[in-house]
Amino acid sequence: METANTQLLRQVYAEISKGNVQPLLDSLADDVEWTIIGSTALSGTSRGKQEVIDNLLKPIRARPADGPIVFQPERFIAEGEYVVMQAQGRATALSGKPCNNTYCIVCRIVDGKVKEMVDYIDTELITSALGA
Repeated sequence: METANTQLLRQVYAEISKGNVQPLLDSLADDVEWTIIGSTALSGTSRGKQEVIDNLLKPIRARPADGPIVFQPERFIAEGEYVVMQAQGRATALSGKPCNNTYCIVCRIVDGKVKEMVDYIDTELITSALGA
């Protein structure tokens, strides 16, 4: 289970790095809960797949960025249903400001579907680079 869950998360973020969010959408459980820490406009918890799409993914895609966030995973730690990914992300806002963030993503995967995600990131960087 741990190997399959790690591979799922690795594949999802590899595709996001190419600008393809479909594998992410396909991996989300209908009752997923996704939390972004902090107090940005993107922060908070979205409950349910449609709320994640409406309150998180659409606003992220609407932000002025020059291409997708490219994730460079540094490590995966898996235990039971949980996989933690530490990664560096590289992106550039249309303003030219870099938005190179450090991510720690805690993911709970049940029966091949993402049930919970918590993103620990530098939220001040998001605010200054993307105006989020």
